[in-house]
Amino acid sequence: MDDIEIEFDTDDGVKADVLIEGLPGIGQVGKLVVEHLIQELKAERIVEITSIFFPPQVLIEPGGVVRLPNNEVYLWKGKEQSIAFLVGDYQSTSNEGHYLLCEAYLDVAEELGVRRVYTLGGYGVGQIVDEPRVLGAVNDRELVPEITAAGAVMTGDEPGGIVGASGLLLGLAKRHGIEGVCLMGETPGYLVDPKSAAGVLAVLSRLLGIRIDQARLAEHAGEMEKILEKYQEKYQEIEKDREEESLNYIG
Repeated sequence: MDDIEIEFDTDDGVKADVLIEGLPGIGQVGKLVVEHLIQELKAERIVEITSIFFPPQVLIEPGGVVRLPNNEVYLWKGKEQSIAFLVGDYQSTSNEGHYLLCEAYLDVAEELGVRRVYTLGGYGVGQIVDEPRVLGAVNDRELVPEITAAGAVMTGDEPGGIVGASGLLLGLAKRHGIEGVCLMGETPGYLVDPKSAAGVLAVLSRLLGIRIDQARLAEHAGEMEKILEKYQEKYQEIEKDREEESLNYIG
């Protein structure tokens, strides 16, 4: 097996204007958005990517059938634009693998004729956010007005960088002459966050100029909010019990 294997499902000269990355990450925000878009737009798979940089395991499908971990590229052809979606099971398990896989993703993008890459993810803030912002970053300053007009808040005051494919694709895309935009939804970071994903999807939809039904994401967000309410109630009960226990030791 080669380090990275890329297999196109068709020999036809398929093309795409945009590539949207939504690999697993913080809060699974990007993955939720891209999987939702694939389902709503009924995009079709065109590429399978396997690699030794994925975890050393197989995944068990329904019925007990196993398969190797993979990432995939799907394609949707609209009247005015075609969009490719990068989604899958894992990011790399090593630093070297992150770079090599991102270069492979960009090789696919170049073959498709992609002019802009959107990377999607979560921005972990360590606590529950009532109204999560969508933070943006770009690899070309000229893109800033377009991104902010769509509702994103440009990063810069926040410390740190963008780890993994969402960040590397931006930096490496610039070397390939491809525009790069990253959209990150604020999220606690320790749970799957469909509410943050809905915010990212709203900004992305404006940038793409397409309308997407968010009903399914909104339903998941509502379910998660109920879970969080129960979590907060339980947390408050635990804190109250601790305070009462500490008072019993006074005097």
